[in-house]
Amino acid sequence: FSKSPVDFSLYKKALDEILEEIRSGNTYLLNLTFKTSVETNYTLKEIFTYARAKFKLYFKDQFICFSPERFVEIENDTIATYPMKGTIDANLPHAKETILADEKEMAEHVMIVDLMRNDLGIIGSEVKIEKFRYVEKIKAGKKELLQVSSKITAKLPLDWRDNLGTLLNQILPAGSISGTPKKSTVNIINRVEDYDRGFYTGVFGLFDGTTLRSGVMIRFIEKENDTLFYKSGGGITIDSDAKSEYEELIDKIYLPF
Repeated sequence: FSKSPVDFSLYKKALDEILEEIRSGNTYLLNLTFKTSVETNYTLKEIFTYARAKFKLYFKDQFICFSPERFVEIENDTIATYPMKGTIDANLPHAKETILADEKEMAEHVMIVDLMRNDLGIIGSEVKIEKFRYVEKIKAGKKELLQVSSKITAKLPLDWRDNLGTLLNQILPAGSISGTPKKSTVNIINRVEDYDRGFYTGVFGLFDGTTLRSGVMIRFIEKENDTLFYKSGGGITIDSDAKSEYEELIDKIYLPF
């Protein structure tokens, strides 16, 4: 498995544009993504079969996704969302303490939790933050990463099953892969990113008539004219360092087995 990431100068140019938008007050947090050409001896179907992830999707030899991030779960008329923001190499000394103490990561996470709290408030009531900044370990090729998430819940109206599509549409796109404020941030993403995300950073799931489980479509490989592209990115705030953000983008390009 080999990867050919976007040139750092191009990445920095996009990041500098976003920092200018932040200074102008048009966004506070923006998820900047790029696509990276990758080569592997595995087919998309084989990667899908071998991948270890909470949420996996294979679509007609066009793309696969092996996502560690839940979007929403609905059970017993309660909706829960699990925004994921904050990544660190698990093998670094004191990695868990470092990521939890990092002020930039904390600010980014707080903004997303606040956004998702507001989103759930649009479609439900009794919004609660059940867990704040808990850490999970995920396999990232030969590495292991720590990812930081929170859990937010709300009560749904009793007729939610009749309006499920409408309700979900009101809280899309997911806050963790867009930013805040959502509308203006999405407009900036559309201008700054030099490609079409397509299905990447969308959501997918299973609904059995009673419960719903869904994931965010990150850790995503797509085939374009027999070339594989891995789409990845990370959250940008006023405190973002170009080199660190660029390294995070590359760290997220892996096969999960």
